[in-house]
Amino acid sequence: MSYDEKSKKTLAVVRAMEEALIAKSNDMGKYFHKDFRWMGNQGCGTKNNLEEFRNNWQLPLRAAFSDRIYKTDRWLVDGEWASCFGHIDAIHSGEFMGVEPTNKRVKIHYTDFWEVKEGLITDNWVTVDFPSILAQLGVDVFNGQGWEVYDRGEKNPPKPE
Repeated sequence: MSYDEKSKKTLAVVRAMEEALIAKSNDMGKYFHKDFRWMGNQGCGTKNNLEEFRNNWQLPLRAAFSDRIYKTDRWLVDGEWASCFGHIDAIHSGEFMGVEPTNKRVKIHYTDFWEVKEGLITDNWVTVDFPSILAQLGVDVFNGQGWEVYDRGEKNPPKPE
């Protein structure tokens, strides 16, 4: 199989999986290897198989955020690797990180990297912008010390040694 063909097959697997998520599918097994790993940034955790992904990510996300609209901005594919970034527009309708439902519409920004072998996703590295979600819900996890203070000119950057 040529490199371009491999890239096309990788993208097809990941996009089909994304379509299944969008369709609220509860049967994701046909997209993932039995030894699938999902590795998220701080606050997201690590899921060591499809059952953990479903129970410890997919279901809690669905419980916290309803009326989800997935908006992938860009896809990048390289052989057995695929990546995308985008956001989910959703209503905060369930408890999230200790914040009771606000019914606010929020943007959940994400970046995903998948490794696909033999037509199945084996690994998924994920970054979800939890601080941004919480800020939209009125919680500043940086307690006013985020580096946006430099952007706004509220604080001078430190001088390097």
